[in-house]
Amino acid sequence: MPTIHVEMFEGRTPEQKQAFVTALTEATVQSLGSKPESVEIVLTEVKKSNWASGGVFWSDKK
Repeated sequence: MPTIHVEMFEGRTPEQKQAFVTALTEATVQSLGSKPESVEIVLTEVKKSNWASGGVFWSDKK
């Protein structure tokens, strides 16, 4: 059972997240030969104020 963990900034609509998990599931089925019902996807939404790159929080980037 493949489990895919995705961390992303918050703010996507439920429709965008549904389209994303559908696409990930289809790609996993095609590339690994998994059954769709065995593909697990965990979405973790993170505030930009809790994510930094190069020592700078994304909430501070312009």
